[in-house]
Amino acid sequence: MQRRAFLQASLLAGSAAMLHSSGLAAGQSDPLFPWRDGVKVRGVAPHDDRHVIHSYFNTCPESPDGRFVLYYTSGTRDGEAGDLRVLERSTEKELVIATDITAEDAHRAACQQWCNDGRTVVYHDCRDGRWAVVAVDLASLESRILVWDRQVAFGTPHSSWVPVYGCHWNPGEHRDLQLVHVETGEIRTVVQVADVLQKYGEWIQHEFETTEVSIFFPILSPDGKRVFFKMSRPGGGDDYRSKQASHRAGKVVYDLEEQRFVRLVEQWGHPSWSPKGDAIFEKGNFVLDLETGRSRRCAPSCFSNHPSIAPDGRVFVTDADVTKRNYGAPGDWAIGVGSMTADEFVVIDVFGNTRGATSWRHNHPHPVFSADGKWIYYNVNAGPWTELRVASSSAQ
Repeated sequence: MQRRAFLQASLLAGSAAMLHSSGLAAGQSDPLFPWRDGVKVRGVAPHDDRHVIHSYFNTCPESPDGRFVLYYTSGTRDGEAGDLRVLERSTEKELVIATDITAEDAHRAACQQWCNDGRTVVYHDCRDGRWAVVAVDLASLESRILVWDRQVAFGTPHSSWVPVYGCHWNPGEHRDLQLVHVETGEIRTVVQVADVLQKYGEWIQHEFETTEVSIFFPILSPDGKRVFFKMSRPGGGDDYRSKQASHRAGKVVYDLEEQRFVRLVEQWGHPSWSPKGDAIFEKGNFVLDLETGRSRRCAPSCFSNHPSIAPDGRVFVTDADVTKRNYGAPGDWAIGVGSMTADEFVVIDVFGNTRGATSWRHNHPHPVFSADGKWIYYNVNAGPWTELRVASSSAQ
């Protein structure tokens, strides 16, 4: 621990020296200033006898108004069975809102997320062999099944609509992209797989060697006007906890408002949306302009695995295995904050990440900013139990 602290301090000092030499002033002219010094890291909730996991870097576990934090907990070593809880930040009181959940893995847990301006939590669960997408009303704690035989991907916390899709290993008739309203239960088919085939059929045939594919893992832009998703070919079995469950590839971008395909990118690349929904940020810290198709790299010296941009668009946060960076022990991962306009970054945490939940698909940090950009949430697998941590900037 002392070694990691020393390394982190050295990295921070190096980044500060680079800033000084470039002639930038501190404060508003330096987007990294709040993360250079005075950053505090702590656990979000007790985890001595359980895993505490936030779902993914495409959605923030903190509610839009900043009052609550949502997470999945599990007392099993593999983390594949558990419940959902909400922590009130001001009182640190914890409330269980869903129990007896069967997750596909501990990697994305139950894909739990805020929606409906923070009034509703949505997640998916395998019940007696069938997958269900479930909504929980936070005021009453009443839950309702929105759809059967589908899973939920990630929407926007301000919308009442969430994206759902057929199970990638066996989609059956559910091969299209649908949105479901969390209050009324209304279902809208917004992208048909037949239209994807008509537009990108040649690539799909080449990649999957069939046209028997389905839409997988749709992620809505922050304003809900666009979506990107993978394509998937079922693996022919019923074991969803298998790397052979399906073959998934590509990134199709679709404009829901204008009802048009924007473009196809043949690699997935751990993508996330820009705050305005006009670009996609990808592994390697590449920004892809969706209209022009041009990309540029941000802070190329910074490590990268699951990157996402801060709400103000000035910085990004990412994670990666830093063993080969010569400042991490074998298996160490780090959380870094980088500039969107200069080759500068700071490291805010370094930790072992080889333990935690023993799920068949390992959990990753998946860092993400809060709505106000002052907090970063991420998972840590340094001990036997996966821990959800939060880093607060000096702007607090």
